[in-house]
Amino acid sequence: MGASLVPTARHPSPSPARRSSSARLDRLDRLRRLTGRDHDLLSWLAEHYVLSADQIADALFPSRRSARLRLAILHQLEAVSRFVDVTTGSGQYLYTLGPLGMVVHPTAFNDPNRPDIPAPRSSIERTERIIGSRKLAHLLGTNQLFIDLIAYARGNDNAKLARWWSEQHATAVFARSGIRPDGHGVWAAGGRQVGFFLEHDNGTEPLGTVLRKLRGYEALAAYGPRYPVLLRVPGRRRERHLLSALAGVPTAMPVATGVHGEHPAGPAWTITSDPDLRRWLHELPSDHGPDNPATNPHRFPDDGPTNLGP
Repeated sequence: MGASLVPTARHPSPSPARRSSSARLDRLDRLRRLTGRDHDLLSWLAEHYVLSADQIADALFPSRRSARLRLAILHQLEAVSRFVDVTTGSGQYLYTLGPLGMVVHPTAFNDPNRPDIPAPRSSIERTERIIGSRKLAHLLGTNQLFIDLIAYARGNDNAKLARWWSEQHATAVFARSGIRPDGHGVWAAGGRQVGFFLEHDNGTEPLGTVLRKLRGYEALAAYGPRYPVLLRVPGRRRERHLLSALAGVPTAMPVATGVHGEHPAGPAWTITSDPDLRRWLHELPSDHGPDNPATNPHRFPDDGPTNLGP
């Protein structure tokens, strides 16, 4: 038989309005599938840019396996993006915000390598900036200290990381002093609240450069918090050189040294004014500063509740 002369019915393609409506419904469905723990993770990635699979597992999950399974789902939902770590040699996945994560946190802090340029326009652009950042290994090292504290607190009802701010967040809040800490936190343990500023040193800067960073903290201590500055270095030799350089030098705020790899909650810190004693983090002297909204508007704990984990 010849070909049928009856015209084939054609189904019109969805209109742009219908496609847009369908995309919104799909996005809402994916948003509803996010748990409270997922939202905690996305908020961290929004502010702190990148976390490794192991860091996420230690901070939020009962096991590496459960973390891998949930992260795979979050990747499918496009809540997170991931790429293989070729910087530290671990070969594990590193995670950043995905397209859905950017919907949840549209005003995420700017590029860690170039805080002076506008925020990225998409999760892809954000991830590309992080992958290309000279500070990727530095970011992972900085975040590791805070992840270790969160993981420690999960097994200790008397400990909590009550504040965790990124470099950009702390720099913006304390702009008057000119400090640029790698991170800022408040650690609650042993019945005390100890604020601190972290300077994570990978040994790539001259000691003079590291020491000059203390000038801003001196300025801040004149009107704001007198939190210890944690100088965390790669090894004992560099730590000894720092302690020697700071010996007999008075500072308005405490300065403590520590070494990568030692647990930050434990007796890992040496105060430069008392170099013969290793102290726990909660034992370091700390002062939230004057209760004066004009000069110290972000005095802890008056800036609202915090939620840093389950």
